[in-house]
Amino acid sequence: MVHRSGMSGEKPMRFPRPTLNWLLAAIPLALALRYVTAWRNDTALFVVSAIALVPLAGWMGEATEHLAARLGEGIGGLVNASFGNAAELIIALIALHAGRLEVVKASISGSIIGNLLLVFGAAALAGGWRHESQRFNRTAARAGSTALMLAAAALVIPSVFHHAAAERPGGWIPAASQRLSLAIAVILLATYVAMLVFSLGTHRRLYLGESDRADHETGSAAPWSWQRAAATLLAATLAVAWLSEFLVDTVEAAQRSLGVSETFVGVIIVAIVGNAAEHATAIRVALHDRMDLAIGIAIGSSLQIALFVAPVLVFASYGFSRQLSFEFTTPEIAAVALAVFLSGQIAGDGETNWVEGAQLLALYAIIAGLFYFLPSVG
Repeated sequence: MVHRSGMSGEKPMRFPRPTLNWLLAAIPLALALRYVTAWRNDTALFVVSAIALVPLAGWMGEATEHLAARLGEGIGGLVNASFGNAAELIIALIALHAGRLEVVKASISGSIIGNLLLVFGAAALAGGWRHESQRFNRTAARAGSTALMLAAAALVIPSVFHHAAAERPGGWIPAASQRLSLAIAVILLATYVAMLVFSLGTHRRLYLGESDRADHETGSAAPWSWQRAAATLLAATLAVAWLSEFLVDTVEAAQRSLGVSETFVGVIIVAIVGNAAEHATAIRVALHDRMDLAIGIAIGSSLQIALFVAPVLVFASYGFSRQLSFEFTTPEIAAVALAVFLSGQIAGDGETNWVEGAQLLALYAIIAGLFYFLPSVG
């Protein structure tokens, strides 16, 4: 009797599940485009570097979580909260060093917008399509939304000051705006400390479920050893810094080739690159009806950007030739305000569904269109 393959006695062929780690293949290609003269193409290098940064940002986040688990509940929670957006911080620091203040500002506002609309929206849409409605802790979500309203105010006040001062006899001067931005940065950082005390201390019970679900989601029996976590974090950090330099150096070429403004690059492209790993995690946990964790990722990441990363960048800018201020453009202010308002409205009742996710994504698409068609300054 002839034996036929594929009979019931044989196990079906299994293919590896798609993962962001596949994008690590872009790293050697980025190096080749940068250092092989015959292959040099700045637009291609910009695109490939952006792709390569996505899995590296994910590795940084995962290593930070495992390192935090090894350091204990208190210190670990502080480490995880403070370095959850380390990749975005590194990219912004490289841009700050290169004097691209508009890209830095746009990446700050873009990360807030992207987390609140793209991450939250995609998670609510995906999870709501599978589950009729999804519930989460309303108190924790409202606390985060309220803090984000403060962040939106921080973007508005310097511009209000500029216009108000310009109408006075003394007029507006950049030094005064810079001093105001520095004062706001101190206030935002103090607010961030208060939020850490709230979430890790006095009201920790509101966030306990997220930690438990996160452990369940990773499926890990035990966290990595601290040596492995620290080595992975160091290697990923160095790689992110290296590729971020490629990305920043080729921004102008990408602008010309793609026909987009510098603001669009920061608000949309850089923000998506820095948050892509979080996007995937939020969607995955929402599909498993863990909306508390998905909301925590979206709002928590936005808070880290607004209350921690942005002030740190203002302080760090004093070490460079040009200082960073919180004087954002009118489109950026409007976009952040709308994102904070709509996400707060949806998160306020402690329940979400797929159509609310579609509404968040629709606003993100409208905002992306605004920055795509917005002409470059000068």
